[in-house]
This record gives sequence, structure tokens and C-alpha cells, in this order.
Amino acid sequence: MTYAAIGDRPELLLAVLVIEALLGYPDALHRRIPHPVVWVGSLLTQMDRTWNAGSAAAQRWAGVGVVLLLIGLAVMFGVALEMVLSGWLGLALMILIATTGFAQRSLYLHVRTVLEYLEKGDLVAARQAVSKIVGRDTANLDERGVASATTESLAESFCDGIVAPAFWFLIAGLPGLFVFKAMSTADSQIGHLDDRYRYFGWAAARCDDVMNFIPARISGVLICLAGMGGWRIMIRDARKHLSPNAGWSEAAMAGTLNVQMGGGAAYEGEWIARATLGEGERPGRADLKSGLTVYFRACLLLWLAVGGLIWVL
Repeated sequence: MTYAAIGDRPELLLAVLVIEALLGYPDALHRRIPHPVVWVGSLLTQMDRTWNAGSAAAQRWAGVGVVLLLIGLAVMFGVALEMVLSGWLGLALMILIATTGFAQRSLYLHVRTVLEYLEKGDLVAARQAVSKIVGRDTANLDERGVASATTESLAESFCDGIVAPAFWFLIAGLPGLFVFKAMSTADSQIGHLDDRYRYFGWAAARCDDVMNFIPARISGVLICLAGMGGWRIMIRDARKHLSPNAGWSEAAMAGTLNVQMGGGAAYEGEWIARATLGEGERPGRADLKSGLTVYFRACLLLWLAVGGLIWVL
């Protein structure tokens, strides 16, 4: 039996979450070995250049091929690692490899950086910092615009970067984690509705939607528990989001903080109309700070939930 057998996964996952929160992906290592997501992104760029052409039907089938190839590679590498890694050294390596699929520490640090610039009154630096974690245009955002974009990204990324990877690691070990990260990367890179990716990225976007369906709802529950509220807004507004999943954690955060998030935003110069989530004013610096506290508590609740599974499985 490998260390990633289902009865061992809660213990492994708890270790992964704690170690990733403490260490993240060190900058010194990043300079020597690019993060695995970078590898997937490079492969996607090559396939985009060579496969994304022809009729709408051809692009759609090429996109299906991209998804199948990424899933096959992710499963192959995950299974191979679980077969090769054994003993205490193998256990340690498996935990370290799995930490690359999570973003607890990096998300916290990115959001804290934005908050620090806002507290210093350096709006230009805050815009630059938030541009690293959001897809919208940030050059013309005011202080509340920056705080709102950051709070939304914090809530959505709690699912994409933490809860969903944890869920798929519990379900299927390293292969499940690798497949999720590959699909998440594909969705963020080609899963758009613009003219270039409307058909080519369709399969990646749908696969990402399926893989996030349950984790998104778990994320919303954890945020409401961490913030001791927000249930009414989450249930009422989650389905207003353009994404079938992102609205759960974002509406939960909006309800917990008693703010209004969502609304229209510019992406690469194009204004995208979006429904609003929650009630009240747009998030400000104080709300972003409170959101970071809710995020921290939600991560701890996830740790406790995983710890409880150790006694069940």
C-alpha cells in the first residue's frame, strides 16, 4: 500500500497544509526550479500556438485534446511518483511535492502586501501589487477599487488555491491534485469567452467548473463559519456570479464583511458587466484587513476538518 492510500491521505494532507503555510514555495527554489504551474503554462502556450486554429468545431476538438493530454500527463506523473516514493524519505518528498499545489502562504502574503501599501497611502504600489493576483485592469482603480478587487480574489482563491486542491488530494492523492492544478491552470490561461478562446478553451473551462463544484460550496461554508455569519447573502447571491462556482466563496465573504462585491470591471480594456454580491459599501482598507482575518480562520477550520478525518478514516 502506498502512502497515498485513502486512509493515509488526511494525515498527509494535514502535514502538507501546515508545511505549505510555513514555507510556501521559497523564492530561492523558484529561481532554480520554476513552479510546476509554470511548466503547465509553458506547455499550454505551445499547444495554443499550434493547435488553436481552423473552424469553431476544429478549435473545440483541439481544446478537448488539450484537456485529455493534460489529464493523461497529470495522472501519469502522479501515479509514477506514488509508486516510486516509499519509506520515510519518500513520505517527506511526497509531502514537499504536494505543497506546490497549494497557495495558503503566497495568497496571504500577496494580499497583506496590498493592504500594507493601502495603509501607507501608496495607491500606485497597491495597484501594481493587486495586478499580480487579479485578471482585471488595475491602472485606474481607486482605493476602494483596489480593496474590492483584492477581497474578491482572496475569497475566490481560497477555493481555487486551497480547498479544491485539498479536496482532490483526499479523493485521489497526487494524481487528483495534479489533474486539478492542470485544469485550473488551463482554465486561467485559455478558459475565456473572447474570440480567441471561446471554442479552444471551452473544454478546459467546463472541466474546471466540474472539479470546483463541490469545493466551491465547501469554501463558502468555511468562510461563513470563520466569519460567524454571511449565510443569507451566500445562499441568496452565490448564483448571481458569472461563474457557477466563484460566487459561493465571494458571496460568503461579502455577507461576512457586510460589504458589496462584484459589479462591472474592465478586463484588457473591455468592460464586463457583472452582478453585485452582498449589501452595503464597497470594501475599504478595514474590510480587506477583516477579510484577511476571516481567510486565516477559514484555513485553520480546514485544518481542523482534515484533522477530524484522521479519526474517521
